Amino acid sequence: MKKSILIYGTLSGIVIIGSMLWGILASDNQGGFSAWLGYLIMLVAMTLIFVGVKRYRDQQLGGVIKFGRAFLLGLGITFVASFIYVFVWEGYLYSSNYAFISDYTAGMIKAKQEAGISGAEMDAFNTKMANLEAQYASPFFRLPMTFAEIFPVGLLVSLVSAAILRLPNVLPAKQ
Repeated sequence: MKKSILIYGTLSGIVIIGSMLWGILASDNQGGFSAWLGYLIMLVAMTLIFVGVKRYRDQQLGGVIKFGRAFLLGLGITFVASFIYVFVWEGYLYSSNYAFISDYTAGMIKAKQEAGISGAEMDAFNTKMANLEAQYASPFFRLPMTFAEIFPVGLLVSLVSAAILRLPNVLPAKQ
């Protein structure tokens, strides 16, 4: 089980972070990489959980797996992929001199200004963005926040995969 966790978790992590970094670099930090695209990439990459659980079920367990074991396998893959995501994101932040959060908050403020927000509402938003920048500077805030971006996607895919693959007649092993 450990081998499947490492293989499929690593593959999933590589797909996710490779796509994300490519998107960031291709957009030249101009905000062209949308959050929706990022989560879609995460979801597609996390389908490797399904592949890993199915392959383990078919090759190691003779085509039958219980929900709990399938779910734990999926969670293991999710943890490995999430760790890779957080680790590489921290490397990216370090290599870019932690400019991401300043660029992000500046873009959010600009979007609010272009939407016509001003006065007290804009002042409150500026304060909120300044607080976010201060919090993001701390790894005790940033690391769990980064982990929380990806982990729920893997958790959901693990639940769905375990629920589907516990049924031996769904995508049965080829004899």
